Amino acid sequence: MKRFDELSEPEVLALAISNEEEDSRVYADFAHSLREEYPSTATMFDDMAAEEGEHRRQLIDTFMARFGDHIPLVRRHDIRGNVERKPHWQVKAAGVEAVRRHAAQMERDAERFYRLAASRTTDAAVRKLLGDLADTEAQHERRAGDIKADRLPDDKRGAEDENASRRFVLQIVQPGLVGLMDGSVSTLAPVFAAAFATHNSWNAFLVGMAASLGAGISMGFAEALADDGKISGRGTPYLRGLVCGLMTIAGGIGHTVPYLIPEFYTATIVAAIVVVFELLAIAFIQWRYMDTPPVSAAAKVMLGGGLVLATGILIGNAG
Repeated sequence: MKRFDELSEPEVLALAISNEEEDSRVYADFAHSLREEYPSTATMFDDMAAEEGEHRRQLIDTFMARFGDHIPLVRRHDIRGNVERKPHWQVKAAGVEAVRRHAAQMERDAERFYRLAASRTTDAAVRKLLGDLADTEAQHERRAGDIKADRLPDDKRGAEDENASRRFVLQIVQPGLVGLMDGSVSTLAPVFAAAFATHNSWNAFLVGMAASLGAGISMGFAEALADDGKISGRGTPYLRGLVCGLMTIAGGIGHTVPYLIPEFYTATIVAAIVVVFELLAIAFIQWRYMDTPPVSAAAKVMLGGGLVLATGILIGNAG
């Protein structure tokens, strides 16, 4: 692996060609993966991919005129310390706004690359060439902004962002909230019943773990098998099932872990405090994403949780 300052002038230009080809393909991948859900953003990336392709052709013409027909293969990962692009699916997983930010960073990286290359050569002709390329990249970034304004005006971007938020609620928040509610509330009765029946922290912990894991597996499968998400827009069933199952387990384990404290009453007080925070978290999510009035959400959740908790304590004391 070479350092950047060890590259020859043809290698620097070959690296620029490789960079432009890779960037063009990244933009094309973004366009392809976003076309169904974000058509305006996809069209913007189509235009940007075309711009990068034209830029690459100009670089190849310049290379052939100066250094001949053979272009050596020099890629980003061959150069120590060079900027590597994340796979498009990894960026897309963070949301459409993350994709837009990533594209803007790509343009800034390209300009910085040419500025650095120009500063490290002593050949006047090559320095001029690289400086011109840096200016071209700066203009390219501005053109990208023009493309964005043309292809993605505020109204279209706002609509796409609203759709993205709606999908996030349907595909992540709702199954996660269902799981958190089930894990936090339904496991209260068995955990506290076992605790007050035996007055043994370890027994309560074992019951809580069994209830949490069992509920998580059950809820995960139930959510995954509910529907395929195509008509409802709820997304991949396996993702929903995974989110629902994990949140169910998390909700149950939250008030189970305190029973690792050997002293029974201390563990129970800590567990009760955790239950309050769990219920408040559920109320907050309902207020934040489901438009439920905060007081109403908190009252309903606290009432339901309190009834289940009281049921568990009563049954435990009856034993």
